[in-house]
Amino acid sequence: MTRVWFIRHGESVSNADLPTRHPAESELTARGHEEAALIAGAFTEAPDLMVVSSYVRARETAVPTLNRFPHVPVVTWPVHEFSYLGPERYSGTTGTERGPFAQAYWERNDPWEEEGGGGESFAALLARVQETLQLMRAQTAGFVAVFSHGLFLRALLWSALTGATEATPEAMQRYSHFARGVWLPNGAILEAMVWADGRLYFSGFQAAHIRDYSPSGEPAPPGLQR
Repeated sequence: MTRVWFIRHGESVSNADLPTRHPAESELTARGHEEAALIAGAFTEAPDLMVVSSYVRARETAVPTLNRFPHVPVVTWPVHEFSYLGPERYSGTTGTERGPFAQAYWERNDPWEEEGGGGESFAALLARVQETLQLMRAQTAGFVAVFSHGLFLRALLWSALTGATEATPEAMQRYSHFARGVWLPNGAILEAMVWADGRLYFSGFQAAHIRDYSPSGEPAPPGLQR
């Protein structure tokens, strides 16, 4: 049996509705770095393996935990964010400015669309989710910490709970409703147990470690535009 902590990164400049350069290069804000430190403090034991996304904000979030447990092996899995808008949409824009493009993307509801010629399709997201689930089920480590992202983790949870693996317009619409309805705060932890037969059990979100940290303002409403 493997215990997995799926961890959403701390607040990024994109989450704070500040201008960004590229979906993979959005850094943490000062608050995000504080949340990263609080995540490291939430561990009562060292993980046996740490998994990090290739995106900057997730890697920065992992740093305090990596520093606390320097001897734990670290690997990169395809758990980066679902960046469905083309990278050029991020060049100097805020989430609010990208909002109309995001809304139009979800209204088109085409699971194979690569928006702007460089965005990731919903079909590709589902493929990465299935690859990650396979990697989880193949693990022999007892405790794995995965530093990832909000839309990706909600896709993984949705797919595991529903068994959805095929990219269809209906599946994409169902996922969009699920993602809008499940609010995963920055720095939150989703705990899962992977049994030897491949079954997954989820224990819900943990946020007590960040609850006492006073944000500078109200959190952004749940949505799909970040």
